[in-house]
Amino acid sequence: MRLVAAGTLPVMLEAVFLTHLHSDHICDLNDVITTHWVMSQQPTTMVVIGPPGTSRVVDGALAMLEQDITFRLAHHADLTWGPRIDVQEVQPGVVIDEGDVRVVAAATDHRPVDSSLGYRFEHDGRTLVVAGDTLPCSGIDELCAGADVYIQTVLREDLVRLVPAQRFVDTIDYHSTVEQAAETAAKAGVGTLVLTHQIPTPAPGSAEEWVAIARRHFDGDVIFGEDLTKV
Repeated sequence: MRLVAAGTLPVMLEAVFLTHLHSDHICDLNDVITTHWVMSQQPTTMVVIGPPGTSRVVDGALAMLEQDITFRLAHHADLTWGPRIDVQEVQPGVVIDEGDVRVVAAATDHRPVDSSLGYRFEHDGRTLVVAGDTLPCSGIDELCAGADVYIQTVLREDLVRLVPAQRFVDTIDYHSTVEQAAETAAKAGVGTLVLTHQIPTPAPGSAEEWVAIARRHFDGDVIFGEDLTKV
């Protein structure tokens, strides 16, 4: 998993944040749950924070893992407890405010997804915004105000419209284009814009083309977010 490649084992996680409940954003959650549990040397709870509906998703994942859990408990004599998950379904507002860590959630526009969130993470004088899948909206504007880094799923409408499949073209309805993400960053006074979860999958060697589009609308730093990119 990319988490391990980034130098963080699942057992090191205290919490997982979900922006919304589309399959491409949650399908690895079962692996995180399993690995966090099996690698823990004592009963340890992992927090899963997300929009309304997150409890149902986690319950479904645990139901799917039921036989796997049974097999692992039977195999390891020192493993005498099952996965421990604390699901916290949150609404827009302050999610965490502990010491020098503050996390704020805001509603995003990924309709017809009826509950989607972006998050602003504040720590040690630095601010990072993870927007997830969304069109430009007031919630993202609020989160991004003065942020150091803004991470946004982006879409190239010109390329998507070349694909002769209406269901793929429909993705334009609820994702920010590169231009829109750059305009949001400029309006909010963001320091760095990270283009991630690019749609469609970029052709090899085309990263600078995506970045150049963003730079027409935003004067700050623009990073093409590939897996394992460090900001």
